[in-house]
Amino acid sequence: MSRGGFPDRAAANMSDLEVTVMKDQKTGPGPVVEVDPSALAVMPTRRSFLKFGASGIAASALSGLLPDSALAAVQQAAPVVDSSAPGVGEQRIRLTVNGQVHTLNVPANAILLDVLRDRLQLTGTKKGCDYGQCGACTLLVNDVAINSCLSLAVQHDGDSITTIEGLAQGGTLHPVQEAFWEHDAYQCGYCTSGQIMSAVAILKDPNIPSDDASVREAMSGNICRCGAYKNILSAVQSARSKMGGTV
Repeated sequence: MSRGGFPDRAAANMSDLEVTVMKDQKTGPGPVVEVDPSALAVMPTRRSFLKFGASGIAASALSGLLPDSALAAVQQAAPVVDSSAPGVGEQRIRLTVNGQVHTLNVPANAILLDVLRDRLQLTGTKKGCDYGQCGACTLLVNDVAINSCLSLAVQHDGDSITTIEGLAQGGTLHPVQEAFWEHDAYQCGYCTSGQIMSAVAILKDPNIPSDDASVREAMSGNICRCGAYKNILSAVQSARSKMGGTV
């Protein structure tokens, strides 16, 4: 703990196992604790949470235990295809999500956010307020950022949807993801996927000026209850430079 009772940054980024090892090393004498390096490699941390994506954290934890072929299957699930006819009150829709085409029978009142999380198991898009006020559920539909908690799934039949899980390509982070990691633009991480998706949309929109005030205004629909706004702004502007824009 640092002065004032707040944990220092190093401790905040450590897993419980790492903290235990440090305590044992400091308190001695006592038995020497040997830690398998592979155990630390698969322990989820704040950084691995961001690096591998919200819903991919389980896959990243297994990365040191599974062969490459099995890990690939975990990270890239097969498309969901409902072969039966739609039931009463249901409608068949086709959604292209992160490049995969899914054919689903969904109730007419099914919310897009719930379909993505419950049917497709893409839990990186977060369920926050259900009123479109916090931005945690932000994703891209045809490259336009929307609040998925306010959108009916049947409205997006035939649309192309990108969630946080679809940003990284071939194991390489998207520049915005990389910038959020480098600038520590997150604390608890719950709003992070929505912040990142909004930032991606903003950086692709030529109608939004590049100055800090304009970026703050454009990102104002995304709430960070931890108050990491300064670092979020720095991350967005850093990603702009990486993507060939100007600040």
